[in-house]
Amino acid sequence: MIEEKQKQQAKAPLRVLVACEFSGVVRDAFNARGHDAMSCDLLPGMGVGQHYQGDVRDVLDYPWDLMIAHPPCTHLSVSGARHFKEKRLDGRQQSAVSFFMLLAKADIPMIAIENPVCVMSTLWRKPDQIIHPWEHGHGEQKQTCLWLKNLPLLNPSNVVEGREQRVHKMGPSEDRWKERSKTFPGIAEAMADQWTDTDLLL
Repeated sequence: MIEEKQKQQAKAPLRVLVACEFSGVVRDAFNARGHDAMSCDLLPGMGVGQHYQGDVRDVLDYPWDLMIAHPPCTHLSVSGARHFKEKRLDGRQQSAVSFFMLLAKADIPMIAIENPVCVMSTLWRKPDQIIHPWEHGHGEQKQTCLWLKNLPLLNPSNVVEGREQRVHKMGPSEDRWKERSKTFPGIAEAMADQWTDTDLLL
């Protein structure tokens, strides 16, 4: 009886917070699989799914089962290393690191934090894995680091040819940062498939 109850609990919809996401790509992937997912960002949300426009700290203490977070990388990414000295002097990098760690230390059973190669590898710890879009159905190369808590490594779901760097080569525009920050749908679907079939909550 107890074992059967545990199996039912494991299959119950998860309460998922997608922090720092306005596009709804990750949120919608989880909702499409029957989970209760909400995105949160300072920007208005896209699509029709649940979205809280505001500071993620307002909703962080809700009893979530899983959080996937995309903290801003502007002051952390090594691609902007030439500006690090200035950003440390005025406190922008320290503030970004503190926000990253706030999410990492949240009292949520399962957590994944996504960022490009950044200073957190030395200031905190190395990521659990680095993934690329071409491992999940998109013929592009973009190093994405994942720091995981109580989650398995993300297995390649659809390895395809092509190693383009479309995102990296985007020309200057008002929306460039928005396009660069969006999660590839194939990666979002892999997360929703692989990070919900788990007994870690038992």
